[in-house]
Amino acid sequence: MIVCVAASPSVDKLFEVERVTLGAIHRPEWFVQVPGGKGLNVARAAHSLGAEVTATGILAGHAGRWLEEALTGEGVRSRFAWVEWETRASLSVADRGTGRLTEFYERGWDIGADGWERLEAVVREVMPGARWISMSGYLPVGAPDEGYARLIALAKEAGVRTALDTRDEALASGVEAGPDIVKVNAEEAGLLLGGHVGTGDEAREAAAELRKRLGGAGAGIVTRGAEGAVVATPDGGCLLGRLYARGPYPVGSGDAFLGGLIAALDRGDGWPEAVALALGAAAANAEIPGAGRLDPERALRLAAAAEVHPA
Repeated sequence: MIVCVAASPSVDKLFEVERVTLGAIHRPEWFVQVPGGKGLNVARAAHSLGAEVTATGILAGHAGRWLEEALTGEGVRSRFAWVEWETRASLSVADRGTGRLTEFYERGWDIGADGWERLEAVVREVMPGARWISMSGYLPVGAPDEGYARLIALAKEAGVRTALDTRDEALASGVEAGPDIVKVNAEEAGLLLGGHVGTGDEAREAAAELRKRLGGAGAGIVTRGAEGAVVATPDGGCLLGRLYARGPYPVGSGDAFLGGLIAALDRGDGWPEAVALALGAAAANAEIPGAGRLDPERALRLAAAAEVHPA
């Protein structure tokens, strides 16, 4: 079983318009709303691929209740910590004319002095039987910078493997705690490591440095959008994964990548197969409006077309 921690869930909305014009009124031609935030995107993608998943995080208010009900409607098991105020929302506006997305992400309310302790208590409750815990996204306002590091420590005590996808101080402290997997994009890797990560060689160096900072026993992953991903594997090797497929809805594809990766590792696949499924899940996510949504059969077909080889 995989526990997917969404520290800062969101009601994710996508509007499609013919063209975005500053200062104008827009009437969307198409609209979708899904339970989102990076951690819930991971959970929903992994669930779609057949993994046994429990989603958790911090919810509040009417939007939080909608989000919990929507997850239940998709068949995703969940157990949340609750605080006051309201769950945040995020809006993406797709411009059909240019193919570009304009995005608006609320930061969210302060979770309060004991908000993070409530989440830790829930994680302890759902951890029995778990083999993996993923932690994704920004920490909410009011959470300690070492929040993910504390969850990693809890997981280690329970013998549960961990995967981390965040940035800034939460990433730095989380890496020091020694998770089994760290997945970041090229920008996030550069900020953590203090250098530019733009080329394939720079991505390989960054992935290797991530593995080194994990003590040499974990996996460092740097995703590069359409250029694929570089994976420094725990055995000391390095894999380059590419998939020549691009969809119009890339929001959430990095989360679908992590969901596919952990779903494969959880069922016992090797690293090359796991990277292929991760790429297939990411590409399938980009083909369907709404982050974290994918057609599992399409994801498998795309995974079969992925190129994964030693780098």
